[in-house]
Amino acid sequence: MDIYEKVELQECPYCGGPGLLEEANGWCWYVMCLDCGAQTGEMGYKSDEDREDAALKVANLWNIGKVVRSDRSE
Repeated sequence: MDIYEKVELQECPYCGGPGLLEEANGWCWYVMCLDCGAQTGEMGYKSDEDREDAALKVANLWNIGKVVRSDRSE
């Protein structure tokens, strides 16, 4: 099963927009809001075995509201 099918993301805790699970350069995952840009920290992985676990952990961070956002003026 594809990682993206296993992950269910809640709405953004800041604006209610949709979250997007992103993989960066084959070493980490993060979730970002498509509307306001809020995002989780990056969750790195070093092996294929750890890749799915990292994706699930970062999705959990998003779902419990552990995100950061900088206003557009910053």
